[in-house]
Amino acid sequence: MSLAELMIAVMWAGLTAYVLLGGADFGGGFWDLLAGGTRKGAEQRDLINHSIGPVWEANHVWLIFVIVLCWTGFPEVFAAVSSTMYIPLTLVALGIIARGAAFAFRKASTELGHRRVYGFAFALSSVLTPFFLGTVAGGIASGRTPAGIAAGDLVGSWINPTSALGGVLAVAVAAYLAAVFLCADARREGADALAETFRRKALGTAAVTGVVALGGIAVLHADAPRLYSGLVGKGLPLILVSVLGGVASLALLLRRRYLPSRVAAAVAVAALLWGWAVAQYPLVLLPDTTIEEAAAQPAVLRVGLVVTLVGAVLLLPSLWWMFSLFQREQPHTPGRGASASE
Repeated sequence: MSLAELMIAVMWAGLTAYVLLGGADFGGGFWDLLAGGTRKGAEQRDLINHSIGPVWEANHVWLIFVIVLCWTGFPEVFAAVSSTMYIPLTLVALGIIARGAAFAFRKASTELGHRRVYGFAFALSSVLTPFFLGTVAGGIASGRTPAGIAAGDLVGSWINPTSALGGVLAVAVAAYLAAVFLCADARREGADALAETFRRKALGTAAVTGVVALGGIAVLHADAPRLYSGLVGKGLPLILVSVLGGVASLALLLRRRYLPSRVAAAVAVAALLWGWAVAQYPLVLLPDTTIEEAAAQPAVLRVGLVVTLVGAVLLLPSLWWMFSLFQREQPHTPGRGASASE
């Protein structure tokens, strides 16, 4: 494996972590939006706040990590994507800012009206942000971001059938991950009724996601034939792993095996993401920009990988310790502090 391939593999691993952790974080906001009124949705919102509270800022570390690696390791790719996709990327940045501010202000506010406004801003931005991220992914995957500064259509690059499919799938996957994760969180807190509520949400979301994915086959065949060819060709084994992971997650949900269902859901999503990478390999930008052509000088890649390794030694144990401590917390009673979460 060359330095460029190693760098992009590390970058893709960071993207996978962001999709799984940040995606579940965004999905929590999706369910916050659909939780119901002040009284009806209080327990669900309290559990969501309690679950994402310690990690909602940490999850964006992965996004920053991916951006920095792309900028340093593949400057041509960074320039092409950031210039052609600057409209949806700006909306993503605004959504992340609005989401974080609203999440913090809602907790600090004492007026019910203010909490509702901040809650709506938090929930809505939690839906729109992954949608726009999905449109960017769809534009890249369908070959609408060629190499060069703003070489692609500034509007058509992210408003097209594949981008729309990517946006809807991003929201659906985030909602599914969050529902599965919240099932286990609710059970750990002794809230079996809430676990059942999110179990039903997870099953329903899985059905919707499956329908969208099946419909997406026709979309990709018509709108992104090169991606479709790669997915049914060399990327097919990973797509099958994704399907098996999704089926296993559903089976475990039906049996109320929430912790292993988390793992199976994560495998399904990660395999889909890596299936895209394999389907497009060795191209990094369609139609003809390869990983090696877009990579920085070997000296830059070498330093970047060493710094990444040092950072991983410092960061990963800290993140593991944070998640470990949070998962071992003493039982929390949903509903406590609900007045501050609406």
